[in-house]
This record gives sequence, C-alpha cells and structure tokens, in this order.
Amino acid sequence: MNKSKQIVNVIGHINPDTDSVCSAIAYARLKQEISQEDYDYGAKRAGEINEETQFVLRRFGVPAPDYMTDVRTQVMDIDVSRVPGAKENISLKMAWEIMRRDGLQTLPVVDDEGQLRGLITIEDIAKSYMEVYDSEIIAKANTPFINVIEVLSGEMIRGREEELVTRGKCLIAAANPDLMESYIQQGDIVILGNRYESQLCAIEMDAKCIIICDGARVSYTISKLAEEKGCFIIKTPFDTFTASRLINQSIPIGYFMKRTDLVTFGLGEYLDDIREVMAKKRYRDFPVLDWSGKYFGMISRRRLLGARKKRLILVDHNEVSQAVDGIEEAKILEIIDHHRIGSLETLEPVVFRNQPLGCTATIVYQMYRENHVDIPVEIAGLLCSAILSDTLIYRSPTCTEIDRMAAEELASIAGIQVEEYAKEMFAAGSNLSAKSSEEIFYQDFKKFEVGGTSFGVGQINSMDAGELEAIKDRLNPYLKKAMEDHGISMIYFMLTDIMRGSTELLYAGDDAREMVVETFHLPGDAKVIVLDGVVSRKKQLIPPMMMTLQEK
Repeated sequence: MNKSKQIVNVIGHINPDTDSVCSAIAYARLKQEISQEDYDYGAKRAGEINEETQFVLRRFGVPAPDYMTDVRTQVMDIDVSRVPGAKENISLKMAWEIMRRDGLQTLPVVDDEGQLRGLITIEDIAKSYMEVYDSEIIAKANTPFINVIEVLSGEMIRGREEELVTRGKCLIAAANPDLMESYIQQGDIVILGNRYESQLCAIEMDAKCIIICDGARVSYTISKLAEEKGCFIIKTPFDTFTASRLINQSIPIGYFMKRTDLVTFGLGEYLDDIREVMAKKRYRDFPVLDWSGKYFGMISRRRLLGARKKRLILVDHNEVSQAVDGIEEAKILEIIDHHRIGSLETLEPVVFRNQPLGCTATIVYQMYRENHVDIPVEIAGLLCSAILSDTLIYRSPTCTEIDRMAAEELASIAGIQVEEYAKEMFAAGSNLSAKSSEEIFYQDFKKFEVGGTSFGVGQINSMDAGELEAIKDRLNPYLKKAMEDHGISMIYFMLTDIMRGSTELLYAGDDAREMVVETFHLPGDAKVIVLDGVVSRKKQLIPPMMMTLQEK
C-alpha cells in the first residue's frame, strides 16, 4: 500500500454532539494546514449525528465526517504486497519465472475484471512437474499452442497460435515410420527430429502438430502437406530430450491452481480476527480483496508484525468509556478537550491540551489564532455553533468570557446573528416528536465510573418546556432497559429547559434516587427531581455526584 501518506483520524466521542463533530472537522483542517509531518488528517465521527448537528452541517455546506466504529488495526494498516495477478492461461513456466523473479511462494490468478479466480503455489508447480505421467495432460488442460511455442522458444511454421490443444497425446517419434504408424493417432503432438520420413508419417497419421527439434529446416514439401492436412508445425532450437522435458511446462496454470475454498481477507478485516484463521491454515500467503471484492494484494503472517496502529487525535473527550471501540490498540497523538481528566492511558507522551472552558471548539478557535491561520466562513460557522450549543447560548455555568468572545468573533466571520441563529439550531435539534425513546436517549449519553461504581447520564436540551414534558413518559420506561444494556447500577436523564435554566432529572436503579437526594440535599420523600439552576452535566451534575460516591 502507499506509504507516502499516513492517515491521522481526528475523532470525537461516541454519541457525538455538535461540539464533538464540529471541533473534529475544524481541527483536522487546521492540522492539514500547519503540520510539517507527512500525514493526511481527516475528521471522523464515532456515532450517529443528531439533528442539531445535521442542521449545522447543512447550514454551512459541510459534509458529515465518515463513521468510524472501531479503531483496531485492520488489514488496510498492513503493508499489503501488491503482487500483480496472473491470468489462468499463462504457462507453468511463465508462472515459475514470475515467482522466482519476485520471490513469491504463491501467485494469485485473476480474470479480466480483477476478480480472484484461484491461487497457485511453488508446491503446485513442483507437483505438476514431478507427479504427472499422463501423456494426454496437455490436451486435458486445453493448453494454448502459444504456450507450447513460448516454453520451447519456438516458431510456428504452420498453424494458429491462439488455438487450443483439446485432444490427443504428446509423444516422441523415436521409432522408424513403420512402428510410428502403430502408435500415432489423430490429434497427437509429435516431437521429432529432422528425418523426412518421420515427419511425413506423423502428418499422414493426422497428427495435430509436429514439433521439429534442433532448429532443423522444414522442407517445402512437408510444409505444403501439413497445410493440406491441417497439421501444425512448430520449430524449436532444443533437442528432442529437452523439448520433451519442457513441453509439460506449457500447461496453463488454471489446470493446477486451487479454485475452491480460498481463504481471503478484506481490507477492512481486523487483525485480531484474521490471526486465528491464519494459524489454522498451512499457507504462507493469503490474498486480500479490496472494498469492491476484487483482488488487491497478498499478505503473510510475517507482515502482521509490521502492522501500523491507527493514528488518532481525540477531541472533546479523554475517557475510555466515551471513546470509539478499540481505542486501546490505537496510537493517540493528541487530545484536545475541556472536560475533566479521565481514565484514558497512553503508551507514549502525547500533546494534551485541556482547558477549563465551556467548549472544545473555543480551544480550536484559539489554536487557529495562535497559528495565524485564517478561519474560513464555514469553519467559523461550525465552531460558533458548537460554542452556542455547549454553553446553551452562554447560559451554562461552564461558559466563560473567553467562550463568549470567541463565539461573537466567529459569528461575525460566519455572518450570523447569535440569538436568532441559536433558536433555529436548538429548534432543529429538539424536534423529538418523531424520534423513538432509544434515539432520544442516545442523542447525548455518557458513562462515568468512580470507585468501582458505574453510572450513565443522558441529556436533552430544549427551549420548549411542553416538548420536554411530552417525552418524559416515553423515556422513563426506557431507562431500566438502557441500564441493563450497559451493565451499570444507576442511570439518569436530564431534561434541560434552556429558557428556565433548570433540569428535571429522570432516574433508574436501586440507589439512584437516594444518591441525587443526598448530593443535592433534597427532601427525603422527593419523587420528582427538579434541579433549579442546573443545566450543565459536566460542571453542575457530575462533579457533586462523583464527590458523593467518593465519600461513600
């Protein structure tokens, strides 16, 4: 595979929000602009994009990042050997020369469309030469005459090179003509010398082809008679012994290649999965198919050792529970985040920029300015949208003056009016009536762990209190299922009213209500949990809950 450019994926957390997606897009563009290393940066997403983010991307004409579900090492991360595929009608001799020249143990066989038709190995070629005693094998294999000419370094004096050998045996005319008449049959290939009588006899017995050795001259009479009888003539510089030894090498590889039960791997398959398959097979090399199922190249067990880990830059998260699957196998280069420092560990030092701001997009904005890179209109629109979303139009306690200043400057570049645009954005994101309980729940959900206790918190922000009330009865029954699906002991869901600046907290789990009551000093008999002034999961809900768990 092309090693000139290594891909670096800039990716946010699972269940991505507007900040996660927009920061990934903007930061990938910045890195592509300023990086001195030979990398190709691209934004990715680790989950489905919610309607708010879709609105933002449509508004500024930016395509959604590709969906990346798993960052474990794949076949595409190996240096796949780009061995060209051979056609199944080439001779064994040519296949052997290709394999010897390129140091191959296995040669892939493909058709004109690039589909894999089979495989032939050095062992297969050796068996064809050492274990075949059938004098009719050349005909049974439908060998093209052009192959015979090739292996014998010959010249077609009479006949059609493209025609196939379809019947008869191959023999040497070592006897006198009287005896030859008893064993030459119609359709045979006869290897002989310069004796006129033997040549004449073979033609008269309706041989399909005579092979004249030692470069002997073909007389006009023999040539004319062969033309009349439809007998081909091939002249070779080799003697009869050498010619007879070489001729089986003209058989097309399609006759001996393995056609069925081929073990192939796709570019997208994970090394964890293919190692086990490789271990059970005796083959040294395995064909790789591209995304459309066509032959791509070959890999061996040895090449697995040189597999490159996927290179990642994480934005808007730094915890394993919020990261894309397979994060443990990836090579993390940078982390850009505004949340608490979580559980993610790296094998090597990384660039880690973590600031107590209301939004990751604010940090990305700062980095554009620090590197003196102009912010295009569409990137400004994405970054501004992310800040307005994460800070709830500056109403969240996580919002700082830096966030506000950044958003206002970005709004100016993007040509939007903050309040008017934000209402459109939130309205698009909170259109929940047509969504299922599952879709609403996972629109923004994260898991946390403290002292061996795991819990999850989802959140919906809306500027319409009636809409929040309408979905409450649908979400309550779903909480228990979500808790069981994630194997956690407590689960919460925040119904946040942006205009009122308050949150009604739904909950499930044996100790879920008691923990919230204790954390926020609520009445012991409280059934409906309403947290006035609480709109931020990151700053107002999670820290005090974690403190309560730590004290326990």
